[in-house]
Amino acid sequence: MPEAGPLAGLLAQLLLIAALAATIGLDGAGRAVGITCAVALSAGLARGMAYFGSERLAPADWITLTRGTLAVGVAALVAHSFGGPIPATLLVSLAGAALALDALDGWVARRTQTGALGAQFDGEVDAFLILVLSVYVARSTGAVWVLAIGAARYVFLAAGWPLPWMRASLPPRYWRKFVAATQGIVLTTVAADVLPAPVNYAALGGALILLAESFGHDVWWLRSNRHRAPGPPPAGRDSTPATPAGPWRGRLRTGAAAAPTILALLFVWGALVAPDQPVLLKPAAFVRLPLEGLLVLSLIVLAPPRVRRVLVWVVGALLSLVVLLKVLDLGFFAAFDRPFDPYQDVSYASTGAETLRASIGNATGNLVIGVVLALIAGLFVLMTLAVRRLSRIAAANRGWSLRAAGALGAAWVLLWLVGANFVSHTPIAATSAATLAVDEVKALRADIHDHATFAKEINHDALRATPANRLLTGLRGKDVLLAVVESYGKVAVQGSSFSPQVDALLDNGTKKLHAAGFSARSAFLTSPTFGGISWLAHSTLQSGVWVNSRRRYGQLINTNRFTLSDAFKRAGWRTVDDVPSNDRAWAPGTTFYHYDKLYDRRNVGYKGPTFAYASMPDQYVLGALQRRELSKRHRRPVFAEVDLVSSHTPWTRIPRMIPWNQLGDGSIFNRIPVAHTSKDSLSVNAAWAWLGGSGASRIRAAYAQSIQYTLGSLVSFVQHYPDPNLVLVMYGDHQPWSIVSGQGASHEVPISIIAHDPSVLKRIGGWGWNAGLRPSPTAPVWKMSAFRDRFLGAFDTPATNG
Repeated sequence: MPEAGPLAGLLAQLLLIAALAATIGLDGAGRAVGITCAVALSAGLARGMAYFGSERLAPADWITLTRGTLAVGVAALVAHSFGGPIPATLLVSLAGAALALDALDGWVARRTQTGALGAQFDGEVDAFLILVLSVYVARSTGAVWVLAIGAARYVFLAAGWPLPWMRASLPPRYWRKFVAATQGIVLTTVAADVLPAPVNYAALGGALILLAESFGHDVWWLRSNRHRAPGPPPAGRDSTPATPAGPWRGRLRTGAAAAPTILALLFVWGALVAPDQPVLLKPAAFVRLPLEGLLVLSLIVLAPPRVRRVLVWVVGALLSLVVLLKVLDLGFFAAFDRPFDPYQDVSYASTGAETLRASIGNATGNLVIGVVLALIAGLFVLMTLAVRRLSRIAAANRGWSLRAAGALGAAWVLLWLVGANFVSHTPIAATSAATLAVDEVKALRADIHDHATFAKEINHDALRATPANRLLTGLRGKDVLLAVVESYGKVAVQGSSFSPQVDALLDNGTKKLHAAGFSARSAFLTSPTFGGISWLAHSTLQSGVWVNSRRRYGQLINTNRFTLSDAFKRAGWRTVDDVPSNDRAWAPGTTFYHYDKLYDRRNVGYKGPTFAYASMPDQYVLGALQRRELSKRHRRPVFAEVDLVSSHTPWTRIPRMIPWNQLGDGSIFNRIPVAHTSKDSLSVNAAWAWLGGSGASRIRAAYAQSIQYTLGSLVSFVQHYPDPNLVLVMYGDHQPWSIVSGQGASHEVPISIIAHDPSVLKRIGGWGWNAGLRPSPTAPVWKMSAFRDRFLGAFDTPATNG
């Protein structure tokens, strides 16, 4: 029974995955990867047995199958490591056992009857184990180049697609086996983390050099012998598999030729019809007929051979760009509730990379960046190869291709006329690639035109000339804190599974403030941004103009637009900016906002640990501001913008509240366990949650916990330092990612004004804001750009006639 080996292997692999799930709590990603690898390994073995005409596995093949089972377990552990820690000893034990069995199956093969199946199977298991080990080592060491060790075998195979001479049989070479074994041993040793880092890097570098030499030798030999007539390769475990005999040969050749063609067609088809919004990303959305594909097919078929060769590269590059833009659109819609804008958003790449490293660590961040760049390069290569293959087949069958294009074109027109669709707003008669290109051109034109429009808005400022003696007279003698709560969106207080918890904290906070003599009024603002890019919200609220893009932000900060900080400074306040996430000089703080003092992570004396993106807990930020500014005697009143970022994504390390008198230099946080540590909240695992996986609920819970910490810190700060001259304006900069807010969420964020002096809140009595820290569902909603004028209007002395 030929299926006995693959079925037995699959059963053993599933049992191993179940055992790992029961013992170490293998997460969803680990189970999914493990099961996928198990099915692929068993299917590959079954196909190999059919290809080589093997009815049963040889003794050495059963040992190789056992090694493959252990490699599947290693793959599951490596996938789990992206979401949480794993016992490294278990991974090393499984990999070490697989390496030991590698030597055993070679010894058994030389003493028993074996065939070409064994050689092929042995090599593929070796390559797979090396690949998964390289992923683990690259992530744990931060050496992205280690991925080249695992990818080498598969790059070699892929090169055989466009270069037929690379698919020829290689003569047996013991050195090849030695180098493969060396890779596994080195990777396993480094994974064990028992040697000093320099030794590990040296070993990895040496292993990569050996691998490059081995593959380089084989490529050179194949190229040098590409014109020789192929002969039957020798059989044996260390040889290249022989060509099968018998009735399987014709069917296998046909299948081998058809499979890459089908894959190429699906690849190109998917690029043309794939949606660019998460809400449309459904299987039925791919059942569409792309007009662009029919036109390109006809053009390629009709073009002369020389022109066709050029078209292949042009079309491959353009389709790759289409795929890249669609993926970026999906990501931007999911994170920021808007499409990707190449004209402006490319400049976010460095900021995004920096934020990624700050959130998940330099090593993991560099690994993610390296993988992304490799995927982009691979996309361009594979897309061009796919277009090349399809163009050759279409050109070789010119008449059939033109008839097919004509029939499908007629079907497209009919479907377009009737408006047929399987998914709403996604017609079967598709032009999504062309529409995407048109949209990008329109966006570019709009961006260029917007520069002049925005310049007029900036220059039109009736408050710029307000004299100092009429500015903010209703707040004279008060310390005013503008506290920006990162990712504090409407979803935190309304309409989510966790909003009752946040609401309870706000209601309890209102009672605590009332007991300390403070009152609050609350409402909503509409933020110009969603999911991130916080500085757009900061500049919008301060300047009174709508700053919803990086280009607008760059244009604004190069002007003399009158900001809230300018107003307070002109009226006699000491102006302060407190941004703990900054680790370098921030020029706009002095050139645009004109702050008297800027605080960041370098100059507040913090000596504790970081908390994911946040360089220090929000409680410490507030305590340091009290110590360095608010507690001083014989000073001017202070206006301070304070950016609180403990609630910044990825919500993986949330600090605990401690007594205020124990803050010191923050080193106490080195000894206090964090309230929540879960790498399930990381963006590298968010894709599964966006597709409906269980990770979404854990991410939402972590977000809610972080918001409660920051809001609790602010309430506790006012309680602990109950200054009757304190006015606190607390608002959210934007909603959190759509993985928390949900698809189609608004851009609304809560805002509250807290004061001890009743005359302060009396000034805003006409705004209609409700009492307390929690905005009601019927609370007013203002554009964030309206706040500056409303605020200054409420607290300025109005000009008198005559």
